[in-house]
Amino acid sequence: MKVYVFPGQGAQKKGMGSSLFGEFTDLTRAADSILGYSIKELCLEDPDGLLDRTQYTQPAMYVVNALSYYKKLRETGLVPDVVAGHSLGEYNALLAAEVFDFETGLRLVRKRGELMGRASGGGMAAVLNASEPEIRAILADNGLDSVDLANFNTPSQIVISGRAEDIDAAKPLFQTGNHLFMPLRTSGAFHSRYMEPARAEFEEFLAGMALSKPRIPVISNVTARAYEDHLVKESLTQQMVNAVRWSDSMEHLLGHPGVEFEEIGHGNVLTKLLEKIRRELRNAKKTLPRIAEKTTENAGEMVRKWNERYAVGARFRSTTGNYGDLETATAATVLFGHRAAVYMNGYRGYFDLRELEPVAAAQ
Repeated sequence: MKVYVFPGQGAQKKGMGSSLFGEFTDLTRAADSILGYSIKELCLEDPDGLLDRTQYTQPAMYVVNALSYYKKLRETGLVPDVVAGHSLGEYNALLAAEVFDFETGLRLVRKRGELMGRASGGGMAAVLNASEPEIRAILADNGLDSVDLANFNTPSQIVISGRAEDIDAAKPLFQTGNHLFMPLRTSGAFHSRYMEPARAEFEEFLAGMALSKPRIPVISNVTARAYEDHLVKESLTQQMVNAVRWSDSMEHLLGHPGVEFEEIGHGNVLTKLLEKIRRELRNAKKTLPRIAEKTTENAGEMVRKWNERYAVGARFRSTTGNYGDLETATAATVLFGHRAAVYMNGYRGYFDLRELEPVAAAQ
């Protein structure tokens, strides 16, 4: 089973799509006409520094993803068996499933970007090294039920969303030594209850659009399962106020035999997330049977010895895969109450201490 996945906002980068605009001149002109500016200039040169602004980022990502998909089709002639997209990328998944054409999809994305770009007073942050129950419990215990969980990127990488002051209040709660807290550069509380006004306006906009049933299965961010034919519009509006259940979506697809994933569009953000999801799920399966066993060295002891021996910035390589040289970004810590792990630059994820070996310093 071949699955194409499409990245969303956050994967954008100046220079993206450089080989595509000249190959798909008609679609590039159509995009310019709809947007009222040069999509090629925005993506390749970004002269006014607009590429990271939501109302520009979303159309840019949609166009580059779409042209990348059309190039793939031109080269292979093969349609994937299943498609999925992370947040904004879901529109490209729906495009691939022929729910709408290129121009209609761009009009939807332009409106979505405008509505989300208007959002203010909100904030988002990634919480690492914490499970969903842990995060919910910590927020509830500290009177922060006003904060929503917005993105489930991997089992241990979850994004929270809410009012800016509430995100600020949550920061010290997730800087206890066991967790990492990384504020995101956004002015809106995306994928949360605070996007309800935008959702309602987008629903009205969608009402005038003619959409078709998906020709191939599209995995919904909201349900982590395939779209129901009659709920496409409802799913798109609900996506704005509900969490992106990416980890659950990938776990669902990984349950199918012979599944193969390919990221279509700029960058490899989703490819790296999938590697982390695979590894975290694999480690969970390995570790759970051992939790009840008595061991001579528990995770806390492993972490203590590791931190005594290695400083932050030490270089390692993985013994379970070819990830290149890695560098520790934090001290080692205990994940999920039983797993000794350390967060690595170069991969931007956690590795089990038992899966690492030091890289000898050059002489």
